Amino acid sequence: MFGFKRRRRRRLSQRPFPPEWRAIIERNVPYCRLFAADERKEMQGHIQVFLREKRFEGCGGLELTDEMRVTIAAQACMLLLNRESDYYPKLSSILVYPARYVVDAARRLPDGTVVEGEEIRAGESWLRGAVVLSWDDARHGAIDVRDGHNVVLHEFAHQLDSESGAVDGAPVLPRRSMYADWARVLGREYERLRDDLAQRRRTLLRPYGATSPAEFFAVVTEMFFEQPVALQRRHPELYEQMTLFYNQDPAARFGGV
Repeated sequence: MFGFKRRRRRRLSQRPFPPEWRAIIERNVPYCRLFAADERKEMQGHIQVFLREKRFEGCGGLELTDEMRVTIAAQACMLLLNRESDYYPKLSSILVYPARYVVDAARRLPDGTVVEGEEIRAGESWLRGAVVLSWDDARHGAIDVRDGHNVVLHEFAHQLDSESGAVDGAPVLPRRSMYADWARVLGREYERLRDDLAQRRRTLLRPYGATSPAEFFAVVTEMFFEQPVALQRRHPELYEQMTLFYNQDPAARFGGV
């Protein structure tokens, strides 16, 4: 079964990449221009597998187009480059709203307070089954590659996190020997962010990352790809851990330190 899946994915990834999809990526996902030629080719293969295996559903009256599917898939597949991947195995569907949507939710603030009520969201990731996205936010996050905000990267980081069986900021790492350093560095940096916010000190990382270790990992993933030079300068050990996990060096793409 697993051998069949690998062969099928290999065939899909080696198909000629549709030129209309390439045009969508060039227009909507300018980050991909930073990739080396071999990385672009690898990502195109991942996109073809991803679009075949995952089901997209329009919500709130949205009529889905190839532009939406390819733009979202390209960003999700950025996280898979240079890594062994099972293509988000717990994910079956991507639900896409036209814009931000309203849900009933209970949210824990960084100080531990729980707030209940309606919440406007740009996206969410379920432990099993689905990622939910606002198309407006998915598109704008892709176009601005340097603002440190990308809802697709954020929610698909949660999917990687969930592969360990829980969403707790501790994804499956390439080697068992990495877990001690991962826990030490990310745990320390998470507490540093919480302390900085409590003391009203300015932070590079968004305050939302202090909500939980899971949100910290997702927020750091956004920064790792979109503001890698600043992350490397301000949080070098954190940047190193992300480099080891993703097997990418975005600061070098941006001409960093």
